Amino acid sequence: MAKLLLGKEVTDALNASLQTRTAALREKGTVPTLGIIRVGANPSDLSYEKGAVKRAELVGVEVKKFELPEDASKEDVLAVIDQVNADDSIHGVLMFRPLPKHLKADQNEICNRLDPKKDVDCMTHMSNAGVFEGLDLGYAPCTPAACMEILDYYGIDCKGKNAVVIGRSLVVGKPAAMMLMGKNATVTVCHTKTVNTAEICKNADIIVSAAGVLNSLTRDYVRPGQVVIDVSINWDANKPNAKGGLGGIAGDACFSEVEPIVDAIAPVPGGVGSVTTSVLMKHVVEAAEKRS
Repeated sequence: MAKLLLGKEVTDALNASLQTRTAALREKGTVPTLGIIRVGANPSDLSYEKGAVKRAELVGVEVKKFELPEDASKEDVLAVIDQVNADDSIHGVLMFRPLPKHLKADQNEICNRLDPKKDVDCMTHMSNAGVFEGLDLGYAPCTPAACMEILDYYGIDCKGKNAVVIGRSLVVGKPAAMMLMGKNATVTVCHTKTVNTAEICKNADIIVSAAGVLNSLTRDYVRPGQVVIDVSINWDANKPNAKGGLGGIAGDACFSEVEPIVDAIAPVPGGVGSVTTSVLMKHVVEAAEKRS
């Protein structure tokens, strides 16, 4: 039976550390503050926002909300970004993406208007450059950063290990690969055009799966001794739920096949997802500390 790399333990430790750090900042007269920009009222955005506000309250981070209507113009959104850039009381900014369809063509321009020093969820090119060049420019995306927090908390040394990342998105796959290299792992990135992904994964010591495909990581991909970090959030219509019916979230890993084989696994739910919001708060606190 694999060791479960549970996010709650990581989150509890992170939150305790952040509470100490925010208290120290407040003693100096600095109130760490997150600005949240939301265009429209997408239910998933509202759900994440609610969780972020609750986590912020827990660790001592203030929140300022900037809500725009669904039909807001590019100029409207840019004006809000200019406002938060100029507001010295705001240390980090989260803007929900993707933006509404009528702003899709302008999303890059809008995202890159944000000051990278306040970009706590890696939406600017400068922040991405920092991840890829190993420079202190902005902040890494919260999800791959949460993967690294889990590896660190459970004492999983990446040095000299073979790591495979499944997925090549700029949100998870590519930055996760760079961050693993930063931990001195030897990294292979697999994607939809990769040949023999199962064989490549079997040779890995660490697998970070961010394919976004339900049950795509099966027993054929794993072997004893491995660590699996399952990142994806998928809907499994056949998964029994707490209400006695069917339907629930699940990762890429076919848990019933993979868990008995590998040494450790971060499950879905209960793994990476629960850590990401605390990582967001950590970035806000770090931004405040740099300016205090």
